Amino acid sequence: MTEEARRELSALAERYGTPRLVSARIRDGFFDPIKRPDRFGEVCMVVRRPNGTVLLTTKDFYPGGAFRLPTGGIAHGEGILDALLRETHEETGLTAEVRRFLAWIDYEGSGEGRVVFHTFAFLLEETGGTLGSLDPHERIAAYREAAPEELVGIADHLDSIASELSPDIEGDWADWGRFRAVVHRAVAEALA
Repeated sequence: MTEEARRELSALAERYGTPRLVSARIRDGFFDPIKRPDRFGEVCMVVRRPNGTVLLTTKDFYPGGAFRLPTGGIAHGEGILDALLRETHEETGLTAEVRRFLAWIDYEGSGEGRVVFHTFAFLLEETGGTLGSLDPHERIAAYREAAPEELVGIADHLDSIASELSPDIEGDWADWGRFRAVVHRAVAEALA
């Protein structure tokens, strides 16, 4: 992570609250999105709808029933807040205001123990727009709403996804599910 990104994270924590800090291990060899060279991390968009629920997505290639909080990559040189607002709009069609910095997750490789990826989760308040993906490459198949207290159950479901190799993620669905479950637990704890 660059010094510029660290400074921005410090400013975001000052403005939106100190995030929950989480360190998680991931299996070496896991590819999606860890090994993608176009990003150093991702934002997790916890979009609160007017009825108090949060928005979940699934994609047309995910295992059945695998809904999750939407995430989007932070390109090298892109601001974290810029990525958050851009990805929220692209993946949901919604406009939103940032309310809280919920979690900062560092993922460490199991072999070397060094940080290889980051997820930054933010609570956003929906302010307008029409729900629907503006980026067809995202392959979003459906949206669902969940009460914040349901996020632990969603994490449990992601944790239980069966092992199966997938060319769509260049890896194993079980690894993907365990990786994705981490942010759901961190967000659930931050919102409790």
